[in-house]
Amino acid sequence: MKLFNIEDYTKYEKTRILGARALQIAMGAPVLVARKQSEIDPIEIARKELDKGVVPLTVKRILPRTASADSN
Repeated sequence: MKLFNIEDYTKYEKTRILGARALQIAMGAPVLVARKQSEIDPIEIARKELDKGVVPLTVKRILPRTASADSN
């Protein structure tokens, strides 16, 4: 199992991760990065989490020849 860096994700994967995490934050999930009290935009908070690599989501890619790769 190979772990991915933020640079390894496609733009579609990044968008999907940001949207899913922003929805979680908007619904009351705990924020995993330090932020100012004035920062309330869930998308910006999710972007900060993604940049720091602390988003609690996994991306699973199906690779050729029945191999697969997971990321955390």
